[in-house]
Amino acid sequence: MKIEEKKRSYKIVIVGSGFGGQCAAIQLNKKGINDFIILERRNFIGGTWCQNTYPGAAVDVHSPLYSFSFEPYQWKRMFANQSELKEYTAHVIHKYDLKKKTQLNTTVKDVQWNRQIKNWEIKTNQGDFVAQFIINASGALSIPVIPEFQGKNLFLGKSFHTNKWDHSFNYKNKKVAIIGSGASAAQVIPAIASAVKELHVFQRTAHWVLPKPDFTFPKWLQKILAISFCYKIIRYLIYWGLETRVLGFKYSKFMLKIIAERKAKKLLKRNIKNEALREKLTPNYTIGCKRILLSNTLYPAFNTEQVKLYTKEQGIKEITPENIITHDGKEIKIDAIIYATGYAPGAALVSYKVIGKKGKDIREYWKEYARAYLGTMLPDFPNFFIITGPNTGIGHTSALFIIEAQMNYIVDAILQVKKEKKKTIEVTKVAEEKYTKMIQDEMSNTVWQNGGCHSWYKNEKGKVTAIFPGFSFTFWNMTKKIKIKDHIIE
Repeated sequence: MKIEEKKRSYKIVIVGSGFGGQCAAIQLNKKGINDFIILERRNFIGGTWCQNTYPGAAVDVHSPLYSFSFEPYQWKRMFANQSELKEYTAHVIHKYDLKKKTQLNTTVKDVQWNRQIKNWEIKTNQGDFVAQFIINASGALSIPVIPEFQGKNLFLGKSFHTNKWDHSFNYKNKKVAIIGSGASAAQVIPAIASAVKELHVFQRTAHWVLPKPDFTFPKWLQKILAISFCYKIIRYLIYWGLETRVLGFKYSKFMLKIIAERKAKKLLKRNIKNEALREKLTPNYTIGCKRILLSNTLYPAFNTEQVKLYTKEQGIKEITPENIITHDGKEIKIDAIIYATGYAPGAALVSYKVIGKKGKDIREYWKEYARAYLGTMLPDFPNFFIITGPNTGIGHTSALFIIEAQMNYIVDAILQVKKEKKKTIEVTKVAEEKYTKMIQDEMSNTVWQNGGCHSWYKNEKGKVTAIFPGFSFTFWNMTKKIKIKDHIIE
């Protein structure tokens, strides 16, 4: 029994094996900290780009930037598709030998701080663990959401979320409905439009779309990307080009209107000649308020005879065993429903119960809205870190840049505990409140707060809890080293 307990005790437990978990494991190893385990709820390691296998799946950030700064890769395209991203994920996992540090099919149910031993007690479907530190890397957008439509469960055809694409379903020559019109729908629609008999797209809100500057890298450039020095230069150029977008999102509505919105309207007008259809596809909010879609193929797909678009007013009243009935009385016979309806934000930042040192659940702490110091740490939750936590989303550049920045802070915090020969570190309540006030004050001037839309960036009360309201290099500078005065180390 004692041997088994020892096996289940670790210095650090990492929850999730996506890019956040991989980055955590790699950076810990680099600092000589190898007493950790990665717990993964699925039966495979890898996260987003191993899970999302729907037709057309691809990244909307330039590949050389949507990768780890320390791991060059011979990307084939400027915007990698799912298969190439899966290959990159496999490359990272193999190179850093992460499989041996990962336990699959292990779902964390709840964790609780034990004040006596100053460790976290972790309950999973595979038994219990004990850890001094927890790094939650379960992902901010990992729990798919399907709205409750009347009669949804009566439908006899195929139905599934894009996050769990059913590859046993052959959509060729079938009548298919796609519910949703956001990022994943914008990739699925053109990918399957030419193959289906009918494609019925149910749009709640129109999205702004910009051209996707995608192309295949020539062989010589692929080879250059594998050279660390050259890779860093290319990343540098892409990074600073994208960073200028913050000027529009936060400081200049003129830039958004004159540059971005005008470009989007031009793309729409050039591709959609039918005025009624163009009106349906024209958003009524400032560009950037919701996630901007990048696509060269979405609008042309709507011009095809088999694709029909329905607005919110025409939307779904009821689902029957064989039909979708719209609000205006149409009965549409369909073979399959594809839910491109997004993910649960906010409380889903941590998908399991977390009880801190005062017996309070993290969800109670987030009852008003999700918040955390540097989007990473909360008072009264010692030694607990959240990768891609509240207000760490980034609307203009690579999420991996933010993940690496957070790991700078997390590793430094763990090393400070070791250096001072203590057991715990936590952010002070004063520091968290000061940081959160700064975030919300800065947010008040942004398009995400004042763009005239309701997006997943906001909670149900209208407070933006997903996006960092500024330049990503600002966040990087704040996370380089921990500020000792903002923390309690005991």
